[in-house]
Amino acid sequence: MARYEYKPFPYRTPAELSGGAGWRWPVVIVGAGPIGLAAAIDLALHGVACVVLDDNNVVSRGSRAICWSKRTLEIFDRLGVGERMVKKGVTWKVGRLYHRDREVYSFDLLPEAGHKNPAFINLQQYYVEQFLVERCLQFPGLIDLRFKNKVTGVKQLADGIAAEVETPDGRYGIQGEYLIACDGAKSSIRAMLGVEFKSHIFPEQFLITDVEMKADFPSERWFWFEPKFHNGQSALLHKQPDDIYRIDLQLPPDADAKEETKPENVIPRIKAAVGERPFEIDWVSLYTFQCGRIDRFVHGRVIFAGDSAHVVSPFGARGGNGGIQDVDNLVWKLAAVMKAKASPALLESYNAERVHGADENIHNSSRSTNFMTPKNAFEYLLRDEVLSLAESYPFARRLVNSGRLSIPCSLAGFALQSRDDPEMAGAMAPGVACSDAPVRDASGRPGWLLDHLGGDFVVMSFGTPPPVRQDVRRLVIASEPIAGIETVCDASGLVAERYGGRDGAAYVIRPDQHVAARFAEPTAEKVATALARAKAEAA
Repeated sequence: MARYEYKPFPYRTPAELSGGAGWRWPVVIVGAGPIGLAAAIDLALHGVACVVLDDNNVVSRGSRAICWSKRTLEIFDRLGVGERMVKKGVTWKVGRLYHRDREVYSFDLLPEAGHKNPAFINLQQYYVEQFLVERCLQFPGLIDLRFKNKVTGVKQLADGIAAEVETPDGRYGIQGEYLIACDGAKSSIRAMLGVEFKSHIFPEQFLITDVEMKADFPSERWFWFEPKFHNGQSALLHKQPDDIYRIDLQLPPDADAKEETKPENVIPRIKAAVGERPFEIDWVSLYTFQCGRIDRFVHGRVIFAGDSAHVVSPFGARGGNGGIQDVDNLVWKLAAVMKAKASPALLESYNAERVHGADENIHNSSRSTNFMTPKNAFEYLLRDEVLSLAESYPFARRLVNSGRLSIPCSLAGFALQSRDDPEMAGAMAPGVACSDAPVRDASGRPGWLLDHLGGDFVVMSFGTPPPVRQDVRRLVIASEPIAGIETVCDASGLVAERYGGRDGAAYVIRPDQHVAARFAEPTAEKVATALARAKAEAA
């Protein structure tokens, strides 16, 4: 099968340089990677125009981020590219962990049925960027993609931002009400504003190689501690589309990057890992672990998201997934502020909630690194004993850490969530990301609960709908349609099971599909107070 064909995106002379009148953009996005493109689409879905500036004109080289979690796929679904990603990607949910030549145990990341999206898919970042670009082009009046437009300067204004941009046709200035910096771990916007990035760099190095080969390996995550084919180190293998396999091999801290990435040194290592079968190297690089973030993600009219705000090690798939979840948290708030439906104070909740998410990811990523790379004989002994116990005793498996795989963090206790109703039971407490379940609409067509949530606030109720303002969208879980209200049928009973559904109970769902509040006996006043709190209008 042919490898991915990199095609440059067209460069167009900006209006500011072609005699047309430039204008003040609502939002300027810097960076056309997955995070910036997702932000642009989400803004367009909220009716907010933006311009996306990127100094490149092609999708990212090499597969880079490949593991996309169920929660992230649900967000991509809302943005209109999720189904395409799942169709192209390699679906998996089983992970196997080995120590030397024996399997210690396996795990299933989605043991229950009744979810639209799988636990994970593997899909190269270049496909994700391609799909997102093509989706952006479906919003010609709202998204202006500008490739080969390099931002060379940014300054804050009293009511917005001003940027200087360099293009093949010359320089121009541009203004916006807000700027979202999605320009990666080496963010130039961060440097221009003097925003300090505090990080810890681990000494361990990993050789990351994508190889094209025919193999009958199952669609699973395989992780080895001290495999015989790579003695004394760690190794990881993932299957990707197009017969591409990702292989990560731990190297000594003093490994020379230039030497280790030479084909004559890479090929023997790959042969040792996959056996004597034909393969071709598609991409190779050497990287070190780094975890860190900036202190605040909101700096006046400049907002940071993705790797420009925080960086974690690749193990656990928390980088790209965390960045997409930044977008999911941010854009509805920014759109509400720009439409004067909320005060700028709402943006402070993005800072609080996603700093919390980044810290959780950094914590898990750092712990993974420490378990994977013991620093002394005692740590090696402790790890070996844990792995030995894990083979027979499930309690010890909680201590094994080969990368805690990405899950959405809970926002419980943060300002936008209401105090939980003690009469409600079950896992869907305030702050939790909504769980999916199969439903049928009023005409009997099968679908999924999350297709009816997100984008704006929804009051979801079981049976009798509570009284709410007419401008609030309502969704009723009932066996029969209710006139004038969107109704879905819980034919499988999984909605009631997962949400502790009882007749008359109601949930207030945020635009990012997180629970803001739930009530066993909702009233108009309770719902109104919860909605106001979720919009940062009430404490």
